[in-house]
Amino acid sequence: MLFSSNNVLDKSIPVPLYYQLKKILFEYIQRNHENTEEPIPTEVEIAEYFNISRPTVRQAINELVVEGYLYRIKSKGTFISKPKIKQEFLVHLDNFYSEMQKKGLKPSTKVLCTEIIESDKDISEALNIAIQSEVVKLCRLRYADDEPIVLVNTYLPRAKCVDIENKDFESRSLYEVLETDYRYRIVSANRTIESILAREAETEALNIKKGSAIQYVESKVYLIDGSAIEYSQAFYRGDRNKFTFEVRRES
Repeated sequence: MLFSSNNVLDKSIPVPLYYQLKKILFEYIQRNHENTEEPIPTEVEIAEYFNISRPTVRQAINELVVEGYLYRIKSKGTFISKPKIKQEFLVHLDNFYSEMQKKGLKPSTKVLCTEIIESDKDISEALNIAIQSEVVKLCRLRYADDEPIVLVNTYLPRAKCVDIENKDFESRSLYEVLETDYRYRIVSANRTIESILAREAETEALNIKKGSAIQYVESKVYLIDGSAIEYSQAFYRGDRNKFTFEVRRES
């Protein structure tokens, strides 16, 4: 048992034992239990160590599970969740490679498809082009430290970026290609985010269970002249990502 000798429960104070234990467990999983592949001590071990009941231990663990710090695997034990990646692209216009590198993570990309299709109503409205216009559909699976993080379907007006379907998007970012090869200046984006349940396509690509909670982010990206250059649909793993927003009060 790796609990510190300073970790004791005070039964003489009005603070519930489960809550005291929860704070101790939180500190333990943050500082002492470094191997996420190994389960934390069992309910029985924790109950015996602190001389408390298993229901008290279970309540403390349950709250940490609900809050996303722990997760359970049947017949194997309770494990520490990997820290979620703090996604800031909702307030900063940056490419995936740059954003992951700033966080000390190794980014990589697998291109699942690149094809020329005719735009439907939604794509046409997003890119402000006529229905059945030629668009390039680019499907990519993005990784951080070799773990799938987000599945992205991107649509680009082919008239604005001829031959872009032949670019190497496993070694180059989309924004780098647009700004370097096509001399476009990307200046703004509109994004919407909502929570949805993973369907079969997201389940398979992101290696998660069907019906898992994921974040769906829809983006429309604009050039300096106000024209749309990109429409994308991104599906982020809910267990590995969190999103931050900067909100300012109007004076």
